[in-house]
Amino acid sequence: MDAAIKSIRPSKPSDKQLESRPAELDPAEFLAAAVRADQPRPARAEAEAAVKTLLAYIGENTEREGLLDTPRRVVEAFDELYQGYHQCPAEVLDRTFGETAGYDDFVLVRDIEFTSQCEHHMMPFYGKAHIAYTPVERVVGLSKLARLTDIFARRLQTQEHLTAQIAAAIDEILKPRGVAVLIEAEHTCMSVRGVAKHGASTFTSRYTGMFRDNPAEQARFLSMVRGMTR
Repeated sequence: MDAAIKSIRPSKPSDKQLESRPAELDPAEFLAAAVRADQPRPARAEAEAAVKTLLAYIGENTEREGLLDTPRRVVEAFDELYQGYHQCPAEVLDRTFGETAGYDDFVLVRDIEFTSQCEHHMMPFYGKAHIAYTPVERVVGLSKLARLTDIFARRLQTQEHLTAQIAAAIDEILKPRGVAVLIEAEHTCMSVRGVAKHGASTFTSRYTGMFRDNPAEQARFLSMVRGMTR
């Protein structure tokens, strides 16, 4: 009997499969703070006790001098590293300016440095975000794009999700003609553990509106991000 041979080439998705693709991000995810004021949370003492448990798990003597204050320091560091959970992205973009003299090209802020934490291993990934949008009559302060990046970065993340959140927030709140976001980062979860490939970079992008629909605008955005002055 002849063996059946299956093609390894993926088949073209059907209309039904296309319709079942995940929806866009829920606006509630990026229009408000991630933690509600009334949301139950462990007490600080409980958090410090959890850190002490982890220290004991790796084989440390939690009573030695160098570690006596470590649980407190770790919880304080968490308060700083994850402050994005308590910040509202919509508030960052709520003030715009209309004196643009009819400006109708895109605005690009590149090389926005950030550090975030991988949600899979809780290890840092860091790099640069490049953000462009084409305003309709009104623009937002340039520093607000950097602050928006920091809010989302200071939460447990994947780089893909971070990219999508930044683009979705700008698109939903500013209602521009288009948004382009490109993020390049190094992930310590693969550079200092696992495969240990130091220096490997990951690139993710998200386009909406005119950037999604017009390849020439995408190309111009990427050309400016990779400009000769870098």
